Amino acid sequence: MEERLERPRISIVIPAYNEGARIGNALRQVLHCVHERGWHAEILVVNDGSKDRTGSIVEEFAQVHPEVRLLNNDHNRGKGYSVRHGVLNAVGEIVMFTDADLSAPMEEAEWLFSALDQGADIAIGSRWLERNRQTLKQPLYRQFFGRCF
Repeated sequence: MEERLERPRISIVIPAYNEGARIGNALRQVLHCVHERGWHAEILVVNDGSKDRTGSIVEEFAQVHPEVRLLNNDHNRGKGYSVRHGVLNAVGEIVMFTDADLSAPMEEAEWLFSALDQGADIAIGSRWLERNRQTLKQPLYRQFFGRCF
C-alpha cells in the first residue's frame, strides 16, 4: 500500500458507472480547478462495476496525477454505496462528492469550503437556493426530475 506524506485538506469523491465517455473530461476539469486554486486535494473515483473503459481511463490519469485514486466496487452496487465507499476511503479533512457529469461546477465548491471555514459542521450545495449564484443553469427537465427525486 502506498504511503502518503501529507494528509490532503480536501477529498473529492466521484462515483462512476459506465462513465467512460465523460470521466476523462471530468478529471481534467477537476484537476484544473484543484491546481488553479491551489487546493491540496485527493480525487477518488469509485468505479461501480462499469462495463466500459471507466476504470482504465482513471488508472491512466492516476499514473500521471498522483492525487487521483481509483477504487473499484466488486460489481454494480449503486450510487449510494459508491459514495459511501469513497467517503470511507477518503483521507482529507474535508470530504465532498460530485457526480461525473459535474452538474455543479467544481469552482462553486469554494462556497462550501467558506461555510465550513466559518464553523459549519456540514455544507450542502443546492441549485435551488439563491439562483443568482448559479453559474450553470440546468435544463428545465433536469430541474423537474431533480425536484421529483
